[in-house]
Amino acid sequence: MTKTIGLLVMAYGTPYKESDIEPYYTDIRHGKQPSDAELQDLKDRYQFIGGLSPLAGTTNRQAEALRDALNEAYDEVQFKLYIGLKHISPFIEDAVQSMHEDGIDEAVTVVLAPHYSSFSVGSYNTRAQQEADKYGIQFKHVAHYYQQPKFIQYWTEKINETLTKIPHEEHDETVLVVSAHSLPKGLIEKNNDPYPNELHHTAQLLEEQSDIIHVAEGWQSEGNTGTPWLGPDVQDLTKSLYETYGYKHFIYTPVGFVCEHLEVLFDNDYECKVVCDELGVNYYRPSMPNTDPLFIGAIVDEVKNVY
Repeated sequence: MTKTIGLLVMAYGTPYKESDIEPYYTDIRHGKQPSDAELQDLKDRYQFIGGLSPLAGTTNRQAEALRDALNEAYDEVQFKLYIGLKHISPFIEDAVQSMHEDGIDEAVTVVLAPHYSSFSVGSYNTRAQQEADKYGIQFKHVAHYYQQPKFIQYWTEKINETLTKIPHEEHDETVLVVSAHSLPKGLIEKNNDPYPNELHHTAQLLEEQSDIIHVAEGWQSEGNTGTPWLGPDVQDLTKSLYETYGYKHFIYTPVGFVCEHLEVLFDNDYECKVVCDELGVNYYRPSMPNTDPLFIGAIVDEVKNVY
């Protein structure tokens, strides 16, 4: 007999239409409304990448692909999908409530972020758990999956594909910039958070398994809080790498993200490319995992570790 359990896939969320931008931004700022200038800056960024982020549609496709892959991988368990978002409807709490209404008493949770930090994955899981506790739903949480062989294989293949576009004799003048979303340094230190080490481990695995010679680690998309965040920022890193080593080719792999969205399409494809253009060097950014079977397979393999 097949048992039905919940699959709660959690992600950051993004505005669905322009009128969503202000309430979405206000939620990110813990209820504090952005100034007109701050709001306009965000609207301009969305406009630059085509009006709105493709994140909403990609999140749905990733979640559905994961559900389908899990249902193929398990014989006696049927996974029923629920999507919960951090900053816009359907919120995480709404998804857990829907589970309860459907009679689900057991579920696996996955955040669409490969590395664990208490600030990101930990906060999603806490919100989900607090809501689940009201209904007695038992959760198994996936903490991370960056270390899964299929995840590393995905990025290794993308790096090697990109290297084929660069003359072989210039591979020694090429650098891989491995990055993730920056977080406040104080929070990382206070919680003894594994996040920076997990990014470092990712960079090591990619250096070992791909054909790249030079690797650097950076951070991107830091918030404007007036407090120190993890660095160096990828733009500053690009300049310092060029000044120190004179690299001609820069390959950016924002491995802390799992699809094309604002942080990648603007912070990498625009801001980092501007720096590369100013320096007269070549900018490369392989495609993101999205619904690639290797990426989805990496999460399936991690789910098998917890359930």
